[in-house]
Amino acid sequence: MKETILAISGKPGLYKLVSRAKNSLIVEALDDTHKRFPAFGTDRITSLGDVAMFTETDDVPLMQVLASMRDLEKGKESSVDFRKATPDELHEYFSKVLPEWDQDRVQNSHIKKLIQWYNILVKAGITDFEEDLAPTEGDNVDDRKELE
Repeated sequence: MKETILAISGKPGLYKLVSRAKNSLIVEALDDTHKRFPAFGTDRITSLGDVAMFTETDDVPLMQVLASMRDLEKGKESSVDFRKATPDELHEYFSKVLPEWDQDRVQNSHIKKLIQWYNILVKAGITDFEEDLAPTEGDNVDDRKELE
């Protein structure tokens, strides 16, 4: 899952990798529209599996942070409204999610983005953040098989 969920710089929300074309990736919005469009090499595309959060010791993979949020929220959307929350509320909430987070390097905007992404994933029915996928065998992402 983590390799197929993408963030595209300059575009709000998260996207699911659907297929690969010759010069682009075909992605589908994880929102209610499920709009598909090509994402090109000039777009800054980041897989959620490649993202980590800063802590006082080692960086923690985003999937672990999302799993911690899921456990805290019992699989439901975040109890904090990222649009209206004060910086103190964001820090208090994030301290419950990731107690050893680096308060100097993690900005309020990072916490807001994390909450937004978490809510998008939960609305899309994606809550298994520990799932690993095998490498693709073919051009279609649906050809992926779970690791055994």
